[in-house]
Amino acid sequence: MYSIQPNREYPVKFIKRFLLFSLCCMVLGVTTIFGFYYYVKPELPDVATLRDVKLQTPMQVLSQDGKLIAQFGEKRRIPLKLKDIPPELVEAFLATEDSRFYEHYGFDPIGITRAAVAVLISGTARQGASTITQQLARNFFLSNEKKIMRKIKELFIAVHIEQLLTKDEILELYLNKIFLGYRAYGVGAAAQVYFGKEVKDLTLSEMAVIAGLPKAPSTMNPIYSIERATKRRNVVLMRMLDEHYITENQYKRAKADPIKAKYHGAELELHAPYVAEMARAWMIDKYGDDVYTSGKKVFMTVRSDLQEAANHAAINNLIAYDERHGYRGPEKTLWSAGKPAMSQDEMTDYLKTQPVYGDMYPSVVVDVADKTATVWVKNHGIQLIQWNDMKWARRFVTDKRQGKPPQHAKDILTAGQQIWVRPFYPENQTTLSWHLSQVPDANTAFVAMNPENGSVLALVGGFNFVHSKFNRATQSIRQVGSGIKPFIYSSAINKGMTLASLVNDAPINKWDQSQGTAWRPKNSPPTYGGPTRLRIGLAQSKNVMAIRVLREVGLEKVRLFLGRFGFDPDKLPHSETIALGAGSLSPVKLVQGYSVFANGGYYIEPYYIDHVEDPFGNVEYKASPKVVCHQNCDSHDSQNEHAIAEHGTDYAPQVITPQNAFLVREMMYSNIWGGGNWRNGTGWNGTGWRAQKLKRRDIGGKTGTTNDSKDTWYNGFGPGIVATVWVGFDNHSRALGHTSRNKNLKNVPISGGESGAKTAQPAWIEFMQHALANVPPHKKVVPEGITKVRIDRNTGLLTNKTDASTMFEYFAQGTEPKEYAQDVSTGNIYTAPDSDEELF
Repeated sequence: MYSIQPNREYPVKFIKRFLLFSLCCMVLGVTTIFGFYYYVKPELPDVATLRDVKLQTPMQVLSQDGKLIAQFGEKRRIPLKLKDIPPELVEAFLATEDSRFYEHYGFDPIGITRAAVAVLISGTARQGASTITQQLARNFFLSNEKKIMRKIKELFIAVHIEQLLTKDEILELYLNKIFLGYRAYGVGAAAQVYFGKEVKDLTLSEMAVIAGLPKAPSTMNPIYSIERATKRRNVVLMRMLDEHYITENQYKRAKADPIKAKYHGAELELHAPYVAEMARAWMIDKYGDDVYTSGKKVFMTVRSDLQEAANHAAINNLIAYDERHGYRGPEKTLWSAGKPAMSQDEMTDYLKTQPVYGDMYPSVVVDVADKTATVWVKNHGIQLIQWNDMKWARRFVTDKRQGKPPQHAKDILTAGQQIWVRPFYPENQTTLSWHLSQVPDANTAFVAMNPENGSVLALVGGFNFVHSKFNRATQSIRQVGSGIKPFIYSSAINKGMTLASLVNDAPINKWDQSQGTAWRPKNSPPTYGGPTRLRIGLAQSKNVMAIRVLREVGLEKVRLFLGRFGFDPDKLPHSETIALGAGSLSPVKLVQGYSVFANGGYYIEPYYIDHVEDPFGNVEYKASPKVVCHQNCDSHDSQNEHAIAEHGTDYAPQVITPQNAFLVREMMYSNIWGGGNWRNGTGWNGTGWRAQKLKRRDIGGKTGTTNDSKDTWYNGFGPGIVATVWVGFDNHSRALGHTSRNKNLKNVPISGGESGAKTAQPAWIEFMQHALANVPPHKKVVPEGITKVRIDRNTGLLTNKTDASTMFEYFAQGTEPKEYAQDVSTGNIYTAPDSDEELF
């Protein structure tokens, strides 16, 4: 027999051939990799730019005290440092997206092999194997198309990134860069968008929801599909459990936690849309369109508490004006009697298309009882309007006429009407109530400013920015009415007239030969007091006195003098009507002028932007306004370079003397507080007497009303603040009208013809009540060059008497009277009648 000997050389040959084959494959693989690398190298970006990457973040507008007013930009992103992101949130991403992140060098060979097999089987790139580093490479430098060449580029870029940055730096960039749906980029924005929270406040369940979003951010987010979001969250939680990041108990509790998510817009802290739009326009002009993604922060000069007070005062005052003129009826009738009513779903769908104007909500009347109405309110569902909150709604007839007060709810409302309602909390109650309202036909503007440097502290450009984006505070040029008179009287003080100078308060009858008519300006109301002191003339807004003061100074001299306050003389009337406020100014320009009186005679310019910061808090722009300097100043000349260099401040130029400013302020104090003594029969009030309710002697102002009450104003000041209110129609030809008393309402103080004191001043009073609440009363500071002497009330001359017929008055030194009242038998020269008019 023959025995068969095993071939011992076969395994050796096989191993040699296998090793040779493997070596060839390795050489071929390496060669292929290098070949691919050199092939795509010209197309690879410079990943070194990641060192200086600027994440696209929205531009933010903030108040001077850091309250968010607005956010501009398509991408929402809140950049965070890795140390500020909860570890559980980081672990959720690692467990789900790249569990070997801290072990690989930018790519995961196992994942790539798995994806390659999938390509060979299916013929298409259906399965990804991107590490976090590769995802970062794709997000910064590549597209999302599923192609082999893109994958190769992604891999090479990832390796470069790993060489350039640390693992923590890569992870921080990724968590801030990644798109997570609903315009949210990064985990900070996602936490805000879906849950309205900061990342530090997220629950484990919410963290898992966010970590599950990269797979399909548009369809797996909890707003689009709560079911898909829940399933994906559970996958993330399971991965965290598998990787031992959480315990079994944590897993079960988080999985049982229901997802409560909804879309959260930018969490605005202060409503000031007109201010925000001014900031946006300024930033675009300075930095260009890229500013929307620059992450810059614009700090405005407005103070949040004062802005909120201005919003409340101006809008509530406007609505009060509108409601006392009557109810204009529903916005629209959706169904009429006998027709099928809308279902709740139909009403909800309809109201979704209607705007909300601040606190004014669209609603649909569902049912009307005797003294109540049931309404479906946008975002609030079924609500009830009580009789006390609708009984104001007598019918609007014209701006001068209102219908009879309603007796029943059916006199006002009918089922099927779309109306407007406002929520409020009744005094000492916690239950929300609803008040029938309407979108005002008239409009308003409000500006408050610091008279020491021009910083605008509050600004309201109209009823509602959604309703109208036209900024009436800065863009509307309206006739100022009697609001111009302090400037006319200042020119008279400048010429040498005094608060005791007598001016004839008597009708004027001036023949205009070119027109063939007589000009007969009248007081409002048309009452006349004969020779009257200058102080009373301004405080009581005597029209004919203002014209006579203008004549005493001279029309052209007055026009030029008004230029000192920033008013363009070329845009002021070339006629005596300038004394009655025929000139037109914007509210911000008028408050700028009044600041000169409030600050002691210095011209300041309003400014709105305090400073601009880059995303890292570095100041890129800082306002440098001219400021008032009251003492220890090298120079008040704004051009004095030495003063600027020495103090780092540019001083505001002085345009009227401190004595002039003081004396005009005195007249404006009297506009509120009047004078004399009511107990002995010498008391009198100014047109702004309603502000006495503030119980402050350090406030002053001036009413303004134009012909037919088409424009109404109140301009006034308190310690450290000047404010102007305007109310009128955008239609310049429409008058604000007249109201009669509504018998349904008790203790309603305003009726009759509209005027600056009735229509505009209530907003000024309400604002000042808040603005000065924590400001201690300021004692009157009398500047040098002012003297105080006792005068006779009737003649304005010196007197030795000390009874009720006398008073103390302020004078610029050298202008005080030299004669005594008992030494003369005639009035002073200002009582002499004009040649072509009668005295009385």
